[in-house]
Amino acid sequence: QVQLVESGGGLVQVGGSLRLSCAASGRTFSVYAMGWFRQAPGKEREFVAAISRSGTSTVYADSVKGRFTISRDNAKDTVALQINSLKPEDTAIYYCTASRTIGVLTARNRYDYWGQGTQVTVSS
Repeated sequence: QVQLVESGGGLVQVGGSLRLSCAASGRTFSVYAMGWFRQAPGKEREFVAAISRSGTSTVYADSVKGRFTISRDNAKDTVALQINSLKPEDTAIYYCTASRTIGVLTARNRYDYWGQGTQVTVSS
């Protein structure tokens, strides 16, 4: 089992940047594929980005391509999400998630463990 704790959220103006971080504890971090999802008020939780166990493969939702970058440091048991050129529609709670399945995973039901989330609010 793995425990996930997100940090780095906050209030930022349109066009600004944030770096979200997720710290993992428990089992060996490198055995997990990792991802980020987000949930805006009144909406379903949606996929944002995912990264493979080794960090060599990534995938992004179309809405964030070119603005968001996912990365991981297996030596430090962390995964990060760099978010640039923020838009009001990026406002949401962002969740870090881990999966025991190999690959880069976009489906919510492929993930086994979830953090509590960190709030990102973009003001216009």
